[in-house]
Amino acid sequence: MSVADKSKEKRGEAYETVKIVVQALVLALIVRTFLFQPFSIPSGSMKDTLLIGDYLFVSKFSYGYSRYSFPFGLAPISGRIMGSEPERGDVAVFKLPKDNSTDYIKRIIGLPGDRIQMIDGVLYINDEAVKRERIDDYIESSDYGVRRVARYRETLPNGVSYDTLDLTEQGMLDNTRVYEVPEGHFFAMGDNRDNSQDSRVLSAVGYVPFENLVGRAEILFFSVEPNDSGWKVWEKLGHIRWERLFRTL
Repeated sequence: MSVADKSKEKRGEAYETVKIVVQALVLALIVRTFLFQPFSIPSGSMKDTLLIGDYLFVSKFSYGYSRYSFPFGLAPISGRIMGSEPERGDVAVFKLPKDNSTDYIKRIIGLPGDRIQMIDGVLYINDEAVKRERIDDYIESSDYGVRRVARYRETLPNGVSYDTLDLTEQGMLDNTRVYEVPEGHFFAMGDNRDNSQDSRVLSAVGYVPFENLVGRAEILFFSVEPNDSGWKVWEKLGHIRWERLFRTL
């Protein structure tokens, strides 16, 4: 084979490599934009449904698409297309209404037109107390020792059940005003009721516009305890929470 032929062959191989890489990037962009997007949990506001170090997939198609479904919110879309409203009890990712850029993940508690209130740590929807059963204590360890937090099983009017944590029944957000959810908006709360900045704080989060919903949390695909191993994968293996992997939400 001549030098020219070898050069031509190398150019052909380089072209095929670039083509494969571009195709992979386009496919990944399509999947991330229209189907599933990965998210990680940075705070404990959804304990113990979601823990710091959990990684999950969010279905983008569950609620249809808005400009926030696309990277950097650049799509010229007004409102939602193929829209489907969330159900009460969904764990949803949304853009914080105050800046339209920060991702939040909370549970959808209130639908448009609902009246929401907390009284002595009990959730009320449309003036009716939501069923709540004490089940056990959630035990967490920290540098300050072991702490026991009351855990309850809460059941919404549509039958969706989940666990909540209640450190105290007289916390800052355990007794609130009545929130009237506007049309086209939703009321979101964290399962860790005394450690969640959510729709109860109107100045920071408030009511979530339908347009701001990114997707519904579907499944945990990875979970690792916070640690200082950095990029040392072999050390991270010892911190993986195997029992949480592939848990549906």
